[in-house]
Amino acid sequence: MNLRSAAFLLLATAALSGCALFGDDLKRSERPLPPKLVSAMSSKGMSATSPILIRVFKQESELELWKMDRTGRYALLKTYPICRWSGKLGPKTTEGDRQTPEGFYSVAPSQMNPDSRYYLSFNLGFPNRLEAALGYEGSALMIHGACSSRGCYAVTDNAAFEIYALAREAFKGGQPAFQVEALPFRMTPANLALHRDDPNMPFWRNLKEGSDAFELTRKAPQVGYCGRRYVFNAEGLDPEADPLAPCPPLQTDATLSAAVAAKAAQDDAAAVAIAAANPAMPAMSYVDGGMHPAFRAILQDKGVQKLSKMTSEKTPVSQPDAALADPYTPDLPARLTASGAS
Repeated sequence: MNLRSAAFLLLATAALSGCALFGDDLKRSERPLPPKLVSAMSSKGMSATSPILIRVFKQESELELWKMDRTGRYALLKTYPICRWSGKLGPKTTEGDRQTPEGFYSVAPSQMNPDSRYYLSFNLGFPNRLEAALGYEGSALMIHGACSSRGCYAVTDNAAFEIYALAREAFKGGQPAFQVEALPFRMTPANLALHRDDPNMPFWRNLKEGSDAFELTRKAPQVGYCGRRYVFNAEGLDPEADPLAPCPPLQTDATLSAAVAAKAAQDDAAAVAIAAANPAMPAMSYVDGGMHPAFRAILQDKGVQKLSKMTSEKTPVSQPDAALADPYTPDLPARLTASGAS
């Protein structure tokens, strides 16, 4: 197990005891932020009430919590291992397909659920306007506690508490809604090479435009829709326009557009080099969903009951069909041979 997985294992092991520190005098949704988290924010120049942004990566089974610092840009506060997600890589299109969504979502206070059966949760807002226009269907797609999923991202009770509390404080600070970027994988050249033949690649490249804009600016990309796709950081786009209609002339920041295009070209060139250096690219085996290696290690060593006890208050673990295998090989891109691969 590498150092990163070991760190996540320690985080997972602490899940059972994390919320016990706050006692029973407050509802779980009202409990204060843990002192350690407050200290981490302070050291990074963040206030408790500054805005947040969430990024989710399916293949790696990780959720990143970003928070605005004193510079007015987002900085990474904490990464949470995801205990369970269901379905496979790709967008959610149909009610009951067990797919966890992929896309850009906005979460307002009305979408927060302090009385969730999965400890604490919030609704992603699937389908968004683009997904609804495309005919995609589904409801109650959440990020929540526990370690069970039927189309949701389950992050354990302790992680759900911290994420919920951080959102609560950001709303108190005046943030009207926070952005969630739900991505199939980290948009690296290695992953682009690994999934280059997947039929979802055009959709993923569209998501990458928004992801790249965030990585270049550390600001939440402005999200719009037209031409059956996401449009990022465009001015003059009617927010009520038909997402399926052709795009009108759009006004964009020329400098940012050029930077996003340059990053895309650089990543594509690196992906081509990786693919050429690895002609026998491994086939991906898509079983139902996945979980972070830290939780898989607990499941393998201690069993389902132990993992359930450590990650949720009441809900048992929903075990993947091949939980002890690693269908998405999250460390595989690091083993691909190519200079500059990342």
